Amino acid sequence: MPNKHLHELIMLCAGLLLTACAETPAPSFYLLESHNLPVIATTTVEKKQRIGLGPLTLPAVLDRQQIVTRTENHGIQLAEFHQWAAPLKGNVIDVLSKNLEAQQANSIVRGYPWSAYGDMDYRIIIDISRFDSQLGKSANLEANWAIMEEKKHTIVSNGRTNLTQVLNDMSYQSAVLAQEKLLNLFSQQLSLELHRLPKN
Repeated sequence: MPNKHLHELIMLCAGLLLTACAETPAPSFYLLESHNLPVIATTTVEKKQRIGLGPLTLPAVLDRQQIVTRTENHGIQLAEFHQWAAPLKGNVIDVLSKNLEAQQANSIVRGYPWSAYGDMDYRIIIDISRFDSQLGKSANLEANWAIMEEKKHTIVSNGRTNLTQVLNDMSYQSAVLAQEKLLNLFSQQLSLELHRLPKN
């Protein structure tokens, strides 16, 4: 008789375990993408400028697969079932590079590291201090940046960006789309600064 009860207990536990596994949601994966942004008008030059984007730094709390959101009272939340499909730092560099090259008709933009493409005329150094969202409220991008002339190793322009995008709802998809929009706005800011630089 004890063996019968033990067998029934084991079968019950196994059934509960299978039910729990079946109800566990599959994770959703997201990727930030570049957009077709308007080209900044410029004069025709014989040689295209080479622009390197990077190095770029992110806060350690964001450099992970889970999407990070903010909560009340300075808290953060890691989304186990809403994750980046690729390393966030590399994704951000890729989006900014493509956006800038699309806007700079006379420039070639390459993300860090760019050693395979030869020497650059300028490099854009970016230190992102915030790139996250609070679901249902807003997404935020804060960053310090500097444009350096490579040959002279001198800073020719620098600044600080602080951008906010209102979220339409509580979904992670809305948060990701808002962060994508922030990168587009940041790209346009950088593109205007590049446009003001002297042509080599």
